[in-house]
Order: sequence, then structure tokens, then C-alpha cells
Amino acid sequence: MDTYILLQHYWWFLISLLGALLVFLLFVQGGQGLLYTIGKTEEERNMIVNSLGRKWELTFTTLVTFGGAFFASFPLFYSTSFGGAFYVWMLILFVFVIQAVAYEFRRKPDNFLGEKSYNAFLIINGVAGAFLLGAAVGTLFTGANFTVDRMNLGNYDGVNTISQWTNSWRGLDALADYRNWALGFSVLFLSRILGLQYFMNDIDDTTIASRSRKHLVYNAIPFLVCFLTFLISLLFANGWAVDPTTGVISVKPFKYLHNLLAIPVIAAMLLVGVLAVLWGIGTGIFKGSRKSIWFSGGGAVLTVLSLLLLAGFNNTAYYPSLSDMQSSLTIYNSSSSLFTLEAMSIVSIFIPFVVAYIWYSWRAMNRKPITRQEIESDNHLY
Repeated sequence: MDTYILLQHYWWFLISLLGALLVFLLFVQGGQGLLYTIGKTEEERNMIVNSLGRKWELTFTTLVTFGGAFFASFPLFYSTSFGGAFYVWMLILFVFVIQAVAYEFRRKPDNFLGEKSYNAFLIINGVAGAFLLGAAVGTLFTGANFTVDRMNLGNYDGVNTISQWTNSWRGLDALADYRNWALGFSVLFLSRILGLQYFMNDIDDTTIASRSRKHLVYNAIPFLVCFLTFLISLLFANGWAVDPTTGVISVKPFKYLHNLLAIPVIAAMLLVGVLAVLWGIGTGIFKGSRKSIWFSGGGAVLTVLSLLLLAGFNNTAYYPSLSDMQSSLTIYNSSSSLFTLEAMSIVSIFIPFVVAYIWYSWRAMNRKPITRQEIESDNHLY
């Protein structure tokens, strides 16, 4: 494997890892969506919002980093998807902007919208944000309607953009595929499960812990149904395979299943990840364990990481074109130059230090659980 191909795989791995960490951090969105379900009084809702308020910036920052890393390492995907499916990405951007506004102004005196309006913003972000991100990621497997023509760069008489969207739906057509719905709801219900487990871990209140434990059951069942629907349909679906020598893309039956069998490490990660999520759900429901989030969260990271690696590794088109098969994007035909990938790889050496800082900040913020007494006495309320 030459240096360029190695770096293309390296950066797909880093992007997949960032995506996996983002899904774990969506527990913030999951918790927001349960604001009125778990918080029956104003005091309880303030406890929930202040608990999540400690972490919402981590999720937001990871989302931005994920998008930035994708742009820098695989710019053709960024220009194709973000430029073509902009209805979806603008919706995602909108629901995350109103989240930031809600945390900033929810408890500010004399805010003209009122606290209930900002609560609604948090719920919209919690439900729509998680679902839309899941559905958007689903298109990495199900494909989208676009064409790619690099010769357009030299066209000064008309269209001179490389990528073109072939319909007017601008990404909303992804909702016509049930698999995108299945993955979107999988991410939504997983975020709610993680949010409930986070409440059990971070809020020192028996009432909230009891409600959270009860609602784990209600969210675990639809999560399992949606996730199994997506996973089974994926493993038995056709995939787009690329010939690494010629660059020709063709349909291959059971492509993702073949990927799983061809790379045992990914298969093991997927199995361990799924089992860890199930173990975390089980310990949360039957034992009320405060540590259940670490099993489910770690399992979610491994599961999402393995699925994203399946999408790009083993000569697979990670963004299939439904309009022109040869326009499908792979890690080979959509990456940055060798120089750019090498330069970014040097910077990526600092990633472990950033992760260590995030972990340190997390531990510092969670050293003292949220209590009713703290909410009553704290002057800085979200």
C-alpha cells in the first residue's frame, strides 16, 4: 500500500471515529427531547437543562470538527453533499443554531420569547437534530442523486461546478428510502437512551432516576427494531464496488456483508459494540446502574465506527450516485492531495491531547452531581 492510499484510509478512519464520537455525544439531544417527559416540574426541568448545559458545547464542537475534517480530507464529498443536499444540511444547521440560542437566553431576565419558547427550541433540536443526522449518514449507504464531471472546471461558457444535483429535492429525497428512516430513528432513540442514562449518572435525584429507568424500556424497544431493520437490510443489500486498478464502479450483491467478512477486526468491533449497548441498556433497566452510560456509550462508538468503516473500506463507494454509477464517490477519487493529507496528518498527532483535555473537562464538570439544592442556590442557570 503506497503512502497516498494509506493516508486516504487513515483519514477515513479519523472521520469515522469523529462521527462515532458525535453519535455518543448526541445524548445531549436525546436528553433535550425528554425535557417534559422526565422533568414534570420547573425545578426538575432546570436540573435537566443545567445537567445537559455542561456538555452541549462538546456535541456542537464535535459536529463542527466532523464537518471540517470531512471538508479538508474529502472535499469532493463536502462540495457534492453539502452543496447539493442543502435543504437537509440547512435544516440540521438551523436546529443546532436554535439550540445554542436556547442555552444562551433561556434563563436570561426579560428575554422576549419566554422560557417555554426556548424549551421548545431544545426539544426541536433534540428530536429533529438526531433524526436528520442519522438520515443524512444513511445516504452514505443508500446513495443520492448527483453527477460528477471534473471537466466542468474548464467550462467557462456555462456550468463550471464539478458536482450537480439531478433533482429539485436537494436531499429531501433521501426520505423516500425506508433505510434512511430506520437509521434516523435508530440514532434518535439511541440518543434518548444515552440521555436517560446520562440523567441517571449526573443528576442526584431519586425521582428523575426512577423516571429515567422506566423510560429506558420505552426507548430501547423501538431502537432495537429500527437498528435491526437497518442492519439486516444493509447486510443483504447491493453495494457499489470500485476496481482499485481501473477506477470503474460496479454493483456487487451483499457488498457490506462481504466487507464484514473480509475485515474480521471490523466484524469484531461491530459485535462487541452491539453487545456493549445491550449490556448498558440491561444494567440501566434492571439494576438502575449509574455507569450504564459508559457501556452503552462505548458500544455506540464501536458500532458506529464499524459501520462507517464498512462504508469506505475494502474498495467500497461510500457515497453512491443513483443518477450515474461512475460518479459515485470513493476514498480514492474524492480525497485531498497527498500534500494536504500529509500536512493534516502531522496536525492529527495532537488529537490524543485534545481527547485527554475533553476527558479532563468532563471529569471536572461531573465531579459534583446536579442536585435540587444546587439549582436553588446557583446564580448561573441555563
